[in-house]
Amino acid sequence: MLSGGLSVKSKQAMVADIIDDIRRVFQVLVDQSKMVEIETGLTGPQLWVVKLLEETSSMKVSDLARRTYLHPATMVGLLDRLEAKGLVKRTRSEKDRRVVHIDLTEQGQELVKNSPEVVQNLLVKGLEPLADQKLKKISDSLDQVVEILGAKQVPPQLIMSSETNLPKRRKNGSD
Repeated sequence: MLSGGLSVKSKQAMVADIIDDIRRVFQVLVDQSKMVEIETGLTGPQLWVVKLLEETSSMKVSDLARRTYLHPATMVGLLDRLEAKGLVKRTRSEKDRRVVHIDLTEQGQELVKNSPEVVQNLLVKGLEPLADQKLKKISDSLDQVVEILGAKQVPPQLIMSSETNLPKRRKNGSD
């Protein structure tokens, strides 16, 4: 018996199960993301934004960032690419010129009709309703995996995208 009461064989089986579960998660992330890109020409995060806009019509940039758990600077980059593809349009509020509303174009509405589910949305829909204790347990466990991999300082790149979810650095060099 090892500390904690597990036999060597039980511990090996548990480690094997954890490794297999991590493989499953990566496989679903990769497969779903590739399918999204093949079917729509968008990355998963881009399609997620388009789908959110289809559900809610017009949204402020800050609200989109909050709903997708992305920094506003990251959201602006995503919106730049979606706007360049003709899928979204920005409109400044007449009441407050600092506020920008994002709307789907007709082309964006057409694209979303037959688009696949986005893996990030599946994760959020599955995690948000969990009880605080269960959410904390998942967070602590994933934090431990990140620690084991020595990845604490690795910037959080969006799934199957070149975007990194970090706040924009200030030009004067301070953070």
